[in-house]
Amino acid sequence: MNKYDLHSHTKFSDGSLSATELIDLAIERGITHLAITDHDTVKAHLQLAENNYCFEADKICIIKGIEFSSQWNNMGVHIVGLNIDVNSTSIKTAVAHQTQLRLQRVKTIAKKLTQRGFPDITQGAMKLAGDGQVGRPHIAQYMLEEGLVSSVGQAFNKYLGAGKVGDISNVWPDLEQVVEWINAAGGIAVVAHPSRYKMTRTKRRRLMADFSDAGGQAIEVCAGNQVPGVAEEMAIICDEFGFHASVGSDFHNPDYQWVKLGQYPQLPKLCRPVWELF
Repeated sequence: MNKYDLHSHTKFSDGSLSATELIDLAIERGITHLAITDHDTVKAHLQLAENNYCFEADKICIIKGIEFSSQWNNMGVHIVGLNIDVNSTSIKTAVAHQTQLRLQRVKTIAKKLTQRGFPDITQGAMKLAGDGQVGRPHIAQYMLEEGLVSSVGQAFNKYLGAGKVGDISNVWPDLEQVVEWINAAGGIAVVAHPSRYKMTRTKRRRLMADFSDAGGQAIEVCAGNQVPGVAEEMAIICDEFGFHASVGSDFHNPDYQWVKLGQYPQLPKLCRPVWELF
């Protein structure tokens, strides 16, 4: 029986495992189809190809993916691209664009934090990111290591989370642009964890309508650490807009006990699985 996890991260964004470690864990968990969807980068897939990494094809299928940062109505919204051509011109263009925006964003956040009395966190966060895409988790980790906060959670709750000084979403491209990049790469655009965005049901329906008009094809119906009832609510949205349904843990780190690779609620029976489009 096939087991899918279509949303996961490696050290090339804000995950803790290498691509091969992630794949090994997926095989251990009995996952047959794994999408690696790092934030705004496909380096994990390029590295696997460059190293001629051979996994046991009869045990697991690796689906090439990415998770793009975008904005809709001045809100940050994440769009996953599944089954993309990582060597396509559109993905190369998109990754270069997003990488530049991430550098700009970390400098903007650093400036805002220095105005609050903190030292410049730019270089520290960049060093922690290494070869990966720099993001707020790296800033939070650096702040913790420097004793500027007592925990990563405090960094987000007080400075980096939604509505805080370090919440900079207006640098990202519009949702329509991101969907266009994914479609041009032969992929399937998916709204990631739609229930996590702080918006009313009416506003969420407007987001879904705009996503559909832009050429989006699916939404994550089942995500990691999802509260009961959400999958059924997302299934109704799928039915209303003709979307396919995706599933994924949004795995980052094996130490995070609340999100485990391959673990998410059961997909409601009325949904059309997104893998029908692969």
